[in-house]
Amino acid sequence: MSAMAVSTLDATVANVALPTIARELSIDPAAVVWVVIAYSLMVVVSLLPLSAVAERIGFRRMFGLGIAVFMLSSIACALSTTLTGLVLGRVVQGFGASMLMCLFGGLVRNIYPLRKLGFGISLNAMVVGITSVLGPTIGAFILTVASWPWIFAINVPICLAAYLGIRFLPDVPRNHVRFDWIACMLSVVAFGLAIVGLDAIVKFPWRAALCLPLAAAAGWVLVRRSREQPAPLVPIDLLRIKPVAFAVAASGFSFAAQMASFVSLPFYFQSVMGQNDTQVGLLLGVWSLAVAIMAPLAGVMSDKFPVAILCAIGAGCMALGLGITIALPVGTAFAWMAAAMFLSGVGFGFFQTPNNRAMLAGAPRNRSGAAGGMQATTRVFGQSSGTALVAIAFASSVAHGPVLGVVAAICCALAALSTNIVRHMNPVADLEF
Repeated sequence: MSAMAVSTLDATVANVALPTIARELSIDPAAVVWVVIAYSLMVVVSLLPLSAVAERIGFRRMFGLGIAVFMLSSIACALSTTLTGLVLGRVVQGFGASMLMCLFGGLVRNIYPLRKLGFGISLNAMVVGITSVLGPTIGAFILTVASWPWIFAINVPICLAAYLGIRFLPDVPRNHVRFDWIACMLSVVAFGLAIVGLDAIVKFPWRAALCLPLAAAAGWVLVRRSREQPAPLVPIDLLRIKPVAFAVAASGFSFAAQMASFVSLPFYFQSVMGQNDTQVGLLLGVWSLAVAIMAPLAGVMSDKFPVAILCAIGAGCMALGLGITIALPVGTAFAWMAAAMFLSGVGFGFFQTPNNRAMLAGAPRNRSGAAGGMQATTRVFGQSSGTALVAIAFASSVAHGPVLGVVAAICCALAALSTNIVRHMNPVADLEF
C-alpha cells in the first residue's frame, strides 16, 4: 500500500506543480508537459517486460529494486535545475514506478487467500482513490509552504517506510523460462508507438498515420512470436482463459470511460454549466471519493456474488451517472451535479474491484506476475484510448466537444456493460485458480 500510494501520489502532485516549475526554471509551458509525458510513457512501455522479469528474479527483489530506483530518481528530480535533467529524472522515476506497478496485482494474489481476494483488491483501490483525491491538495500545500523540489522529495520517507516492509512480502515461486529480449523490444515499440500515435491523432495526424501502423505491425509480430511460448512476455496464454479475457476487455472499456470523463467533464462543467475552477475540482473529487468509499463494499461482495453481475451493475451506474450529468439543464443546483458524479464514481468503484478480482483469480498462481502486469497495462492503455477519443470529439466540434467527449465516455461504459452481460451468459467465466 505504501508503494501504491507513493506511485499514485507522485503523478497527481507533479501535475499541480507544472506551472510553478515552468515559471521558476524559465521553461516554455508547452515544453514542461514533458515532465508528465516522460513519466507516463516510460510506465506504459515497460510494464509487461518488467512483469516478466519479476516472475524470473522474484517479487521481493523486484520490489526492493523498484523502491530504490524510485527513491533515487525522486532525489534526482528534486535536485534538477534544467528541463533536460528533470525529464531524465522523470524517465527513471517512471521506470521505478513501473517496477512497482507490475507487482501490485501479483502481490495481492499471493498475500490474500482466494476467499478474501476481493477485499484485498478493494483495499488497494481505496488507497488509489484516497491518494487521487488528496494528491492535488497535498501538492498545493507543499507549494504554499515550500519550493517545488519538495514535490519530489516527499517521496523519500514513504519509500523508506515501504523498503522496511520487504521482508514481510510473500516469496512467490519464480519462473525459470528464459527471458525473451526480442519480445521485450517488440513490446516497447508496439505500446510506445501506439500511445504516441493515439495522442497525436488530432494535432499531428501525419505522426499518428506513421506510428499506429508500425505499432500494429510490431504487435502482430509479437503475438505470433508469443503464441507457442510457455510463459510469454505478452501473456497470450492468459488471454486464452475466458474469465481473464472478459476481464481484460471490460477493464479496457471501463478505464477508457473513466479517463474520457475526467478529460472532458472539466470543460463541460465550465463552458456549459458555468462552474468555476473550485467547483470543478470538488465535482471531480466527489467521483474519486465515491470510488474510495465503494471499494471495500465491492470487495466484500465480489467474494460472495458473481463477478459479471457486480461489474454489469457498476458499468451501468457509471453510464447512468454520466447520462444524468449531461441531461441536467443549465442552472441546476451544484448538489444535483455532485449527486450525478457520485453515482458515476460509485459505478466505477463497484466495477473496478470485482473485475480486477476476476482477472487475478482467473490466472494460475504461477502466472500472477504476468496477470498483474497485464492488469496495469490494460488500465494505462484504456486511459490513453479515452484521452484520444476526447481529442477526436473536440476536433470534431469546438462548440459541442465537451458534450461529445462525455458521450464517448458513456459509450465506453455501455461497452463495458455489454461485455459483462456476455460474460454472465458464459458459465466458464466463473472458474478460478
